[in-house]
Amino acid sequence: MSGERLPPDAFRLIEDDLTAPEVVALLQQHLDEMHQFSPPEMVHAMPVERLRQTDVTFYSAWHDGQLAAVGAIRHIDDQRGELKSMRASDLFRGRGAGEAVLLQLMAEARRRGYRWLGLETGRTEPFHPALGLYRKHGFSECAPFGDYLPGDFSICLSRNLD
Repeated sequence: MSGERLPPDAFRLIEDDLTAPEVVALLQQHLDEMHQFSPPEMVHAMPVERLRQTDVTFYSAWHDGQLAAVGAIRHIDDQRGELKSMRASDLFRGRGAGEAVLLQLMAEARRRGYRWLGLETGRTEPFHPALGLYRKHGFSECAPFGDYLPGDFSICLSRNLD
């Protein structure tokens, strides 16, 4: 498989039940990396069991039968949602899979009537590609929301939806 960038419509996105072994493995890899790259008190990634709760809708993106990326949207209230567990598989990093999931989650937020979408991520180098993707799609730094605390490591981003 070559490393060319693929358009968002090259991926098949499904609302996922988090039972496929490759989905569970990618989420575990994501959680492990968050513990590797983040101070313990700043790891806000959700384990599979939490992602299965009713306030979270989880999606997976597939390309030619391979898991490409995952992501979720958590319901905060009738006006707001939060992006969670965004991660592309290693084979699809930088190839548009994360962008396809982000676009799906933004469309789902609009479908629900949300007016605001937020997320929390790290500021350090391992998080720069994700920060670039979010900024490309109109997210900008905002004050910490929910249980997030201000600090030098973590950054909260948000955007209003139209």
